[in-house]
Amino acid sequence: MTEIQRPGALYQQVAAAIREAILSGEFAPDSPLPSEAQLIARYGVSRPTVRNAIAALRAEGLIDVRHGKGSFVRSDGQPALTIERRISRSSDGGFTMPNGDEWEEAEEPAAYRTRTTKATGRMLHLAEEEALFGCDRLLTDPSTGTRAMHRTLIPFEVAEAVPPLGKKPSMRPAEIYRLLAEDGHALWWSETVRARMPLPDERATLQLPDATPILHLVRVAHGTDDHPLILEELRVGADRAEIAYRITADKQPARRHKA
Repeated sequence: MTEIQRPGALYQQVAAAIREAILSGEFAPDSPLPSEAQLIARYGVSRPTVRNAIAALRAEGLIDVRHGKGSFVRSDGQPALTIERRISRSSDGGFTMPNGDEWEEAEEPAAYRTRTTKATGRMLHLAEEEALFGCDRLLTDPSTGTRAMHRTLIPFEVAEAVPPLGKKPSMRPAEIYRLLAEDGHALWWSETVRARMPLPDERATLQLPDATPILHLVRVAHGTDDHPLILEELRVGADRAEIAYRITADKQPARRHKA
């Protein structure tokens, strides 16, 4: 029996002892924890104390509870999927993206009308409550089972300039890029990535374990005069995917020589 002699609530002491065993490798990644009865005997505490300790470690993201199988140490391995965020121009004038054709749609895309929020309006250089076409997709990677939520937002003013966008806002991003380029835009993109805890609907849709953050990517396509044209969001579990970028050096502006 391991004697508990640390300050703090008893369940916190037990959680700290189990945490040390996990971090030291005694309880290996992907392996089951000892049963409740074994933990009770090991630490000399009650069943509620052990259960509270396990709940605390779940909240930290160190443990997964698998129904009917018990508690398991969460894996510390590499994410199952690398999502490359490059855009290439094809020989026929279209656009291609790594991973773009590999995702499968788990459901029919849902197109709708919506309005800008404070956040989306800022990124699209629009006021709040400006009209948008939206489209939500639930994507799955067939090789790993990774799920991702994808959203496209198209301002009405952009759809008016490029009518096919308003008639079919559910088209895939590569097709949207092609239409914008055909309309005369020299496209470039900006993207931000942040990690955050999921909302309840995101956690359920992405089928995330306890205490798992998501990666939230926001990409804006810019056109003539650097004006934002469309906004895309991608949300995926941080335990399942990592993001990869190709970075190239910008050209320095030519220096002017004094006469």
